Amino acid sequence: MNKVAVVFWSGTGNTEAMAKAVADGVNGAGGEAVLLQPADFNSSVMKDYGAVAFGCPSMGDEVLEEYEYEPMFADLENDLGGKKIALFGSYGWGDGQWMRDWDDRVKDHNANVVCDYVMANETPNDADVENCKKLGAALATA
Repeated sequence: MNKVAVVFWSGTGNTEAMAKAVADGVNGAGGEAVLLQPADFNSSVMKDYGAVAFGCPSMGDEVLEEYEYEPMFADLENDLGGKKIALFGSYGWGDGQWMRDWDDRVKDHNANVVCDYVMANETPNDADVENCKKLGAALATA
């Protein structure tokens, strides 16, 4: 199944731009991307997708967004085993520790991490957008 959920939260539009690039990569590789917000995604919905791209910016002390994204992700964390997953997000401070921690969480739950995560410092540049498209293509063809 090459139907890919692109589940993201964005406060400034940076992670949203990345999500759209991920979706472009999925669709360009022959998959079907569906953009979803955290409120529209849970473990029951996840079963309808062959792969999931999770996108969230760094918030606070380098953590996932705490009111919508973290609760959604924590609720489905135990259902990640064997699922094809990739991560992306933007940050404005720090060094990306939130992404390394998130990547460890996903791997600790035995997800099939399809490719390296993509991070953008503030607004995604051309290289970041290209890497997001590659991430989407990797999920569509995995």
